[in-house]
Amino acid sequence: MHRAFAAAFWFACAAVATLSLVPVSELPAVTLDVWDKAQHAAGFFFLCVLGLMAYPRHFSRVCMGLLLFGVAIEVAQSISGWRTGDWLDWLADAVGVLLAAVGMRQLAGQNA
Repeated sequence: MHRAFAAAFWFACAAVATLSLVPVSELPAVTLDVWDKAQHAAGFFFLCVLGLMAYPRHFSRVCMGLLLFGVAIEVAQSISGWRTGDWLDWLADAVGVLLAAVGMRQLAGQNA
């Protein structure tokens, strides 16, 4: 089961990186207009849950890795010339990671 979560986690990371770095004009039309920061938080919440399901023994590494991944995306956007990095986007990413980490800790505590 962990392999399925790991595959889903790495696929989702690749999808987030790709969608974060392609020019906005190349992205599909938005079907659900949700506030940008909420999308960041939800996306990184989802990534964190998948990561923690895939690698439950590496709780801190998954969370720190995702925080660094968010920084890397914003830096890459800043230097791309066609996207704009925003530290508030990273902050929203961090909120998603934090909420997932707290929720997963709670679930782990209940199952212990």
